[in-house]
Amino acid sequence: MRVTVFGAGAWGTALAASIAARNDVLLWARSPAQCAQLRAEGANRRYLDGVALPGTLGITSDFDAAFVHAQAGLAIIATPVAALAEMLRRITRAGDAAPGVLWLCKGLDLPGARLPHEVAAAVAPGLRVGVVSGPSFAIEVARGQPSALVVASSDAALCDAAVAALHGDAMRVYTSDDAIGVEVGGAVKNVMAIATGIADGLALGLNARAALITRGLAEMTRLGVALGARAETFMGLSGLGDLVLTATGDLSRNRQVGLMLARGLALPAILEQLGHVAEGVLCATAVNARALALGVEMPITEAVVQVLEGQATPVQALAQLMGRSARAEG
Repeated sequence: MRVTVFGAGAWGTALAASIAARNDVLLWARSPAQCAQLRAEGANRRYLDGVALPGTLGITSDFDAAFVHAQAGLAIIATPVAALAEMLRRITRAGDAAPGVLWLCKGLDLPGARLPHEVAAAVAPGLRVGVVSGPSFAIEVARGQPSALVVASSDAALCDAAVAALHGDAMRVYTSDDAIGVEVGGAVKNVMAIATGIADGLALGLNARAALITRGLAEMTRLGVALGARAETFMGLSGLGDLVLTATGDLSRNRQVGLMLARGLALPAILEQLGHVAEGVLCATAVNARALALGVEMPITEAVVQVLEGQATPVQALAQLMGRSARAEG
């Protein structure tokens, strides 16, 4: 199958490389300089150092050429969520000739706190769209280590095309029609990873970690159900699976943000040190705003926002959470 991956960051490059052996894959890089570097070095050293790109992987910075390649197959957007609207607008200009489109980004669009499917409905209502999510560190996917993903869309044919392109070798792909639940899981787990990183950075122990992950799952589920998702979705790959990975795995940039916040580092210094996008930093405020608008209680999310915005120290945020009144679990 022809597949075009739009975005040559860590995840886009990793997915493109992992499926290039069984598909005709073209990776689009926004920058001509980055494109030239990827071709010359045969690797994406900035994001996936030490991983050689397969010789069968095509690389271009020509958007029109990338789009033409996608028309006969599948387009996968691998940019941050902030760039999703722009990419969808560029793709939808082709009208009826536009391919099926999937996105890998996780989070909420700012300033409207919209989930990706809401962005698509607003800027490209005619496109056939879906989301790919699940527990998947890019470097492990690029190395060919076993991983599992879920593709969610109301378009069954698009799900089938995604499975045909992505499933195989070390990658298992499951399908769902609950795009809302899959997107909420992908967004909220980054916020919870920051919270867990803070707790681990404060050396609160494994009991505290387990409690945070469990109560974080409860917050994720409450928000998702309020937005129209099914509760059972959050027990799957894009909910519990991605939450556990991102909250406990040291490859998680969001977890690293929490660990460094606990050490007293300022957020600007943390982001400069990371050098990569940590989606939870921007997403936390948007998730909190969406929850408040819906009347959904998300105390862990609120505490993370307070720490990120400098309204509370990690220790103060912990005291606030521990001081909440007892209640029935749910």
